[in-house]
Amino acid sequence: MKRVLTLAALIAAGFASATTVQAAEGPLMVRVRALSMKVDNHNSSTDVVPALGTLEANDKWFPEVDFTYFITKNIAAELILTYPQKHTLKFAGTNIGSIKHLPPTLTLQYHFIPEGTVRPYVGAGINYTRFMSVKINAQPAVGVDAPIDVDRNSFGLAGQVGVDFKVADNWFINLDAKYVRIKADNVHITGGVLAGTKVTDLGINPWLLSAGVGYRF
Repeated sequence: MKRVLTLAALIAAGFASATTVQAAEGPLMVRVRALSMKVDNHNSSTDVVPALGTLEANDKWFPEVDFTYFITKNIAAELILTYPQKHTLKFAGTNIGSIKHLPPTLTLQYHFIPEGTVRPYVGAGINYTRFMSVKINAQPAVGVDAPIDVDRNSFGLAGQVGVDFKVADNWFINLDAKYVRIKADNVHITGGVLAGTKVTDLGINPWLLSAGVGYRF
């Protein structure tokens, strides 16, 4: 009987310890990630400049931080943030300027194994992008002064898959991939006889591939 009671006490202590660790994780996870943006660049030209080609933005690396709040054990909401990103733009292969965009994204996720060591998830949501610091002139490509502006706001859907690896109490290594719709439909000339004429569109539509570390509170 003494041995049975001792074993029962040890099992109870084990469950109590596991419950304490689980509760200590809390509902909020913060991650810092290095992100590679792979731009789609499948943009269309118009009849105004049919022979010149399309507008292209460069790929780039940048840091990103996200906040994930677990509504339940399996369901979480993630807000992805960074600072305004600058892209160099080429038209018909010629550098014509630059643009910045700020692309916060909010997704709703499902976590398949929320208490495991390996925790895969999928998510879907919406992106809002604000274009700013537009400094574009097509003169190097077309030979005449052609200042260009773009629509400043973009709304689009986002999808993601990822996995968290628990490496210590509350600490995780994260791998994540997202596809986000970011597009300025009206890239137009702002000066001269063609002022107001749309010449192309700017579809960033990137794959966002990231790796980083997270801590759950």
